[in-house]
Amino acid sequence: MTTQTLYQLPIDITQWHFDGQTEVLFNWEYEDGSADLLKLYEKGKQQQWNTSSRIDWSQDLFEDNPMGLSDETIPIYGSPVWAKLTDKEKNWLRFNLQCHTICQFMHGEQGALIATAKIVSTVPDMNAKFYAATQVMDEARHIEAYKRLIHEKFKSAYPITPSLKNLLEQTLSDRRWDFTYLGMQVLIEGLALAAFQRIRDSARNNLAASINAYVMQDEARHVTFGRLALRDYYPQLSDAERAEREEFAVEALYFMRDRFNQAEVWERSGLPVDELVKYAYESGAMQAFRARLFTRIVPILKEIGLFGPRMQKALGDMGVMEYAKIDVEKLIGNDMKVAEDFDAKAFVRAAVAAQ
Repeated sequence: MTTQTLYQLPIDITQWHFDGQTEVLFNWEYEDGSADLLKLYEKGKQQQWNTSSRIDWSQDLFEDNPMGLSDETIPIYGSPVWAKLTDKEKNWLRFNLQCHTICQFMHGEQGALIATAKIVSTVPDMNAKFYAATQVMDEARHIEAYKRLIHEKFKSAYPITPSLKNLLEQTLSDRRWDFTYLGMQVLIEGLALAAFQRIRDSARNNLAASINAYVMQDEARHVTFGRLALRDYYPQLSDAERAEREEFAVEALYFMRDRFNQAEVWERSGLPVDELVKYAYESGAMQAFRARLFTRIVPILKEIGLFGPRMQKALGDMGVMEYAKIDVEKLIGNDMKVAEDFDAKAFVRAAVAAQ
């Protein structure tokens, strides 16, 4: 089935291409590069997995609430508008909000695929090229997983949002390799981890939860890739060069905080869009999402050295400075463990079924 028949908005008005700038860099010193990145490359090879066999695709989504998320995760839950909705209208919202979310995951993973392929060709460190090559495979696998979830289970699709498109284009259009790292490996992957975590930890549907757990296991390595490369590189830059990167990161943080609001679903619902967007922005669900987002990003920005006066002022204004103290390694370790726990549960289910 072609995806074009599934889209809720005409694909001819949402197609996207742009002329990204790329400087291809060959490195003839094959023993050159970071030892830590070489270790990460070894881990990346060992942790490859097959979407077709690790995920049990015989499982179905739930009928009225596909991923089994509580209504408290819906940004307009508790609003006067929500109180007036019929059960049928609430089911429509549950389905479309969840479908919209998974579609943005799918589109974002394609952005990550293209960004990482760009890193392979532009980064000077040979061991970074090695690891980035394993991430290209990871991102293709993630697109495959979300594509199957959309095509086989949701059977409906939304195009990429203007907000995600804007963030990806800013990340991919700068010719300097470290901007691709900063935009993708730190900022966009941090955004993705915050969104994946909500489903992994909250979904009562095992298929949806397990897909996000397995994707997060890979993404934890991807964030480590960005941390390792940038914390060695940024101290070498001038104050002016670091300030430029810091400005890019600050603008992206404000953008991610303010612009990811699922307006496309509200527009199709026939409900008062401006009222719902405002209510959703101030809701407990979105406050929790923004907390997860900054938990993932702020400590890394400090670690890689983008923590000057402008960054600290912005984080102070957003009320998230305390997240700089978070132990990133602990978060990443938990992402790895949760995925292994899903594997263990799958093994138990298979053993019980065999008996």
